[in-house]
Amino acid sequence: MIAPFRPSSNPLHQRTRASFDHSPMLCFYEVTRACDLVCQHCRACAQPKSDPGELTTAESKLLIDQLAQFPQPPMLILTGGDPLKRADLFELIRYAVESGLEVSITPSPTPLVTAEAIARLRDAGISRMAISIDGADAATHDANRGVSGSYEHSMRMLATAADLGVSTQINTTLTPANVDQIETMADQFATVRTDMWSVFFLIPVGRAAESDRLNADQCEAAFERLYQQSLKQPYRIKTTEAMHYRRFIIQKHAAKRRREGKSDDETTRPFMPAGINDGKGVMFVSHIGVVHPTGFLPVTCGVFPRQSVVDVYQNSPVFQKLRDASYLEGKCGCCEFNKICGGSRARAYGVTGNMFAEDPDCCYFPSSVRRSDDESQD
Repeated sequence: MIAPFRPSSNPLHQRTRASFDHSPMLCFYEVTRACDLVCQHCRACAQPKSDPGELTTAESKLLIDQLAQFPQPPMLILTGGDPLKRADLFELIRYAVESGLEVSITPSPTPLVTAEAIARLRDAGISRMAISIDGADAATHDANRGVSGSYEHSMRMLATAADLGVSTQINTTLTPANVDQIETMADQFATVRTDMWSVFFLIPVGRAAESDRLNADQCEAAFERLYQQSLKQPYRIKTTEAMHYRRFIIQKHAAKRRREGKSDDETTRPFMPAGINDGKGVMFVSHIGVVHPTGFLPVTCGVFPRQSVVDVYQNSPVFQKLRDASYLEGKCGCCEFNKICGGSRARAYGVTGNMFAEDPDCCYFPSSVRRSDDESQD
């Protein structure tokens, strides 16, 4: 996800858990399914040509109008497929920016992303461009993307964007194939002047349903390595679909405070995130107008333009339950971190078919569970 992890002076980013009940922080709009790549981890199972049923220019502008009507309008992320496959892309960006929305984009690393195209994105008003890089070398990355030369082109795109004054974010899907490259990737990404590295933890959806993912202990080990890199790299590091990284960071800061003999008060606590999660501060609109909690949680909650996206987000029973920690089950239901973490609802659904089940890739046992285990052994 393209999202801030720390407090921001931008009013769009100043959210609380209560604000998520009426307004998402992020809205992902899948402008097209068309894409020239065949990535192994593609959520969308993108295809070479556009779907004839994808939203028209007029419908897309109506969607933008509705997003601007939220009490706190979200950041709009244009995704796909490859957004650059849409002929009206720059028109939609300008319209959204003129409507008061902050707009980011996730183009696919194909020959369509030229220096001229990046300059046009900048001039249209784009706030950030996110590029996916899934390895520290061409062999690892290109094997995932299915196109030789994709890695080199992606790195050039990032450098060109920096030269043109466009803020960039790097998206990496962490898997057993590239987890040993965390440190090498982190150092390489510093050379292209990116502003954020967003590390995705695999959700078994779309083509990724057949892919291997890290187990719970491997996720925890990856958290430690990412945390260490966050202390030394010039850009910010965040995770996507690894909500338990927030718990990990809070525990790291708490341990540091104890070592330093500091009390647990507001002056020593780390920033407490509002707890963005699938359907909680996030919504997704597909290329044909189907509304989901996120692109990784393909549960239909409404259909635009037959329904208002504002109404769907605020009043859909699925969205409402996803924002209520009392519906969480298993470890997540009794975890002391469930309001700021809550576990990946998309991963729970992808693995078990139950979006409220505990996150299968979290190794943490809540204090209440540990106490029960200890008492049962007495």
